[in-house]
Amino acid sequence: MDVVSSAKAIYSFVSGEFILKIHESAENYLETILIISERKPQVRSIDIVNELEFSKPSVSVAMKNLRENGYIQMDKDGYITLTHSGRAIAETMYERHKLLSQWLMRLGVDEQTAVEDACRMEHIISAKSFEAIKRHAKNSQRKEPL
Repeated sequence: MDVVSSAKAIYSFVSGEFILKIHESAENYLETILIISERKPQVRSIDIVNELEFSKPSVSVAMKNLRENGYIQMDKDGYITLTHSGRAIAETMYERHKLLSQWLMRLGVDEQTAVEDACRMEHIISAKSFEAIKRHAKNSQRKEPL
């Protein structure tokens, strides 16, 4: 499946832009799997439980839903990998999270508040608005000494 077909499978086209079709909680789980996979060679449900401080049954149900919807694969040993569409969503959320957190901190917001606010903002901001913030942040960095 090419990138355009994949995007159509996980996004719906509304008012000239693609909108994610999954729930915020699913986006959070996918982003968490991506973050853990950057630190560890293999990801299991217990790693997600520990990272998010959620109950094992809650994570188990979420993993089942993500698997049934084609966002993750789980092997016989319980190791979780993101599918192409799951990775696309996770990377989008993680990019938004990092940029929004950094941007808020550059504006003078303390780190804890910036991270918490970015976590909420990353799920609701339109692609158009995010791209505008991203352009502005890059232009601002060029003008300001680090």
